[in-house]
Amino acid sequence: MSSSASGKLAHANISNGWFRESGAMWPGQSMNIEVNQVLHVEKSKFQDVLVFESKTYGNVLVLDGVIQVTERDEFSYQEMITHPALFSHPNPERVLVIGGGDGGVLREAIKHPQVKEAVLCDIDEAVIRVSKKYLPSLSVSYADPKVAVHIGDGFEFLQNKKNYFDVIITDSSDPVGPAESLYQSRYYELMRDALRGGGIVSTQGECQWLHLPLIKEVLTFARKLFPVAEYAYTTIPTYPSGQIGFILCSKDKTTNFKEPLRRMSPEQELRLFKYYNADIHRAAFVLPNFTRLAIGDIDQSAGTPAAAAATTTAAAAAKPDESS
Repeated sequence: MSSSASGKLAHANISNGWFRESGAMWPGQSMNIEVNQVLHVEKSKFQDVLVFESKTYGNVLVLDGVIQVTERDEFSYQEMITHPALFSHPNPERVLVIGGGDGGVLREAIKHPQVKEAVLCDIDEAVIRVSKKYLPSLSVSYADPKVAVHIGDGFEFLQNKKNYFDVIITDSSDPVGPAESLYQSRYYELMRDALRGGGIVSTQGECQWLHLPLIKEVLTFARKLFPVAEYAYTTIPTYPSGQIGFILCSKDKTTNFKEPLRRMSPEQELRLFKYYNADIHRAAFVLPNFTRLAIGDIDQSAGTPAAAAATTTAAAAAKPDESS
């Protein structure tokens, strides 16, 4: 732990009462949050771990200088990396979470009564340990009897699992350090092979304002491995540029991520979710033109969506309906 001359906990990213986040993956910008007190500082086996109490965002978990969770806005990310995937599966009984040691994704997954088994695999026990102490609204999920925890590398864990899970959610940090392997084609192959028929993947997919080349790269190889792969996003104020995305893939070619396959009543949605609802689910896949162009969802030469062009061609070739 790092301490100041006064004996209080200190950290290199905190100065004059403010935490400052900056990084190579979002050059020229930074996020600043006012600090009430530093709660925990640790160098784990894998990364720098910081927890502080903020003035307006509750407790904040930071790994290697990058904000992972704040109590004020975490639900947007946790709900949207989880529910569009689970509501797109007809019966998600077995769910695997890679990363996500704070427990937030687990908390959301077990809200689905279909889930009988929820396994979390995180490489760093320190994240789980500090989350249980300082983020109780997320880590409450660890007390559920359906939950099992494995401490270890997600890449290695998947190599020993075949045709087992219905949904795999990768709640990873950015593609540097311990999470780097989770953005590679081989990792997506391992996830595909660990899924049962009709299985679905949802992964942290970075920000369309900052990382379009990376998003396109991941979608390109994902679409070679899965018959369906889409990008969706949510808004969250304490992530870079206020937005984060998700890559969703399905082994079932009939999956339509843009329309929930299952849904709860509006009353249940209000009771269980702070952010997610069926309309938000649909809206998450509506992308701005600059993103659609960058990831190849628009045929730029024709100026029309590629899918629409294909549909028009097929319709022109079809026999006219003469029944009317």
